[in-house]
Parts: sequence; structure tokens; C-alpha cells
Amino acid sequence: MVVVPFPGVHVVVDYRPALRARTGIGEYVHEVARALAATTGPARALTLFSSSWADRIAPGVPKDLPGAAFIDRRVPVRTLTWAWHRLGWPPIELLAGPCDVVHSATPLLVPATRAAQVVTVFDLHFLHHPDQVEGAVRRDFATLARAQVARADHVLAGSAYAAALVARELGVPADKITSTPLGAPAWTAEVRGQRRGTVDGPFLFIGTLEPRKNLGVLLDGYARLRSRRAETPRLVVAGRITDAAQAWVAQASAPPLAEHVTLTGYVSDDERRALYARARAVVVPSLDEGFGLPALEAMACGVPVVVSPVGALPEVVGDAGLYAAPDAPAAWADALEACLDDSRAAAMTARGLARAELFSWTRAAEATWGAYATALRARQERR
Repeated sequence: MVVVPFPGVHVVVDYRPALRARTGIGEYVHEVARALAATTGPARALTLFSSSWADRIAPGVPKDLPGAAFIDRRVPVRTLTWAWHRLGWPPIELLAGPCDVVHSATPLLVPATRAAQVVTVFDLHFLHHPDQVEGAVRRDFATLARAQVARADHVLAGSAYAAALVARELGVPADKITSTPLGAPAWTAEVRGQRRGTVDGPFLFIGTLEPRKNLGVLLDGYARLRSRRAETPRLVVAGRITDAAQAWVAQASAPPLAEHVTLTGYVSDDERRALYARARAVVVPSLDEGFGLPALEAMACGVPVVVSPVGALPEVVGDAGLYAAPDAPAAWADALEACLDDSRAAAMTARGLARAELFSWTRAAEATWGAYATALRARQERR
């Protein structure tokens, strides 16, 4: 596909994190791309860049994002990622044609010859715990992120919490950071319609099973609750199981939890929606979160939430959910039990629905377009 010169701001977004299992960054990339595509116009053009040897953009994605153009190259993901991170080559213009701004959804830059460079930061957990991450994040982020974020023309932060981290720990000036809190996906309205009154389904954890997600405290708290309340609902743990999660898998697969905990592995979009539709409560016991999208999705679906009071979770949940310390299994047992009280659950649902209204992908997209314009001005001044 040939990209023609555009008289306004032409942005290229690296869509590769959304190619396969859309968890975390992938979900952010897809949803912000959808919102950006819906807000293009005479002075805005959007191209989504993809590159993989095996994976292609799903056929339904272009129909879902009618305001965007797509460029799909057959360059292996790992090869291109290594070259971008370690060599700063090839520039995006060589792969996608001329553009004004290029946006990476990670703290590491997409190389560019002339385009302004924008990065997104959700958290800096990889700086302090590089042993708890995988793949390119483990190999490159801890050593390269500080310098590359400093070189970016503008930094997007997924929350006010993340923005404060970037300013405090990376020394980025406040006027170079834009906070763009995420929104709930459109499908949450359909899930709300499927939930009628009190839902007596399972407790639900949803997310990649990695050390930061702190599943152990949830399993311990759930076991305590089951020991005193035999009719406790099942616990469903949905998400990709990493090598670091094997101790949790063993705990969940052995007595007394073996008959009461379901480990699903990664779930598709349709499966995720079905889980939200049946859930009694969604639980997020993380040690750190740059936003906490499952908590927002749950509230928008009308599902009560229990979270750790860490990272951006209080910023997202506010007074709509319950909190339990990430090192206190007894507190998790008590919070889970509180969700079994119908009147408390109904109150949490009402507060959660109101809280979710404060977050919008459209507002996130408009703030992102503004950040692109700021980045372009900064690049032009530097040149």
C-alpha cells in the first residue's frame, strides 16, 4: 500500500502488539486505534503499521476501523523489534512511507528519519523487577527505556499515576507528558444487558499470569473463605500461563482448591465477554498496575470489583469497589465474602457503572491527537 502525502497531521501507529492475543498493551493499541480512526478528518490521517512473518491483521479489523489505512509487511516481529531497539533501524518511513508522527505503544521508540516520535508508558515495573518480565521487555526495556523515553518528542501516560512515574523516575518534564486514561470497550453495554439482577456466578481473575499479578494472595484468600463458607462460588482464573506461574498452577490444582478453581489459559474476546456476563465479582490483586483495564471493563459491565490499593487502581476504581492489601490473604477473604452479600454487591454495581462513565476512549483519542500535534511542534522546533 502506498501512503500519499497528507496536508494535515499523518500519524503511523505501531499496531503489532494487537496482532495476536490482545492482552494489556495489545488491547490498548486496538481500542485507541479504533477511537483515533473514528476521529480522523480533513486535518488528521491515521495509518496502522503491522509486520509479521506469520500473523496478518484479522479480516474484521479494517471494517472495524474504517477511518484508518493499513500497511502490513512480512518482516518477522522479533527481527524487526530487535533491529528497532538495538540498531535504531530501519526508520518507519522506509517501511510505511512519509509521515508526520510515529507512535509506539511501549516506552521504546519506533525509529524515524523525520517523523516526530511518541511513546506510551503505563508503568516502570520492568525497571525495578526485570526478572519478572519476559521476552523483549526483559532483554531491552530495563536497559534502554530511560534513554529512549528521554529522546521521545512526547510521552503518553496511561494514567495520572504513570505520568507521575515518568516525571519522577525518568526526569521527563511535565509539559512533555500527556495523561490519556483508557476507556471501556463498546461491548460492555451488551454484557450489561445480559446480567439480570444478582448474578451467582464465579469470582473472576482475568490477566496474564505473571509475578506482578500476585495471584498467590488471591488463592490464599480464596482458600480461607472456602474453609469457613462451603457454598463459596468457584474462582475462575483466565489468562495466559507463564513459566513463572507454575507454583500458582500447582497450588490451584491441589487440595483444597483443586475442585473449586478453574484455570482457563488465554481466552478469546467472546470468551472474555461471557466470563464478565457470569461473574459474581472481578478481582485484581496486583502488586502494580499502570491502569487496570479489567477493573474498568468489569465496572462498565456492572460487575463488582475488588482490587489492591496500588498503582493506578485507586485512580480507576475510586469508591466504586472494595480494596484488599496485596500481602493480606485474610483481607482478600473478607472482601470476597462481602461480594456475596446481595445488597452490597448491588451497591457496588451501581457505583461501578457511574464510575465507568468517567472514562472514555473518545476522550483518550482526542487527548492523543493533541499530544501528536505537540510532538510534531517539538520535532519541528528541534530541527
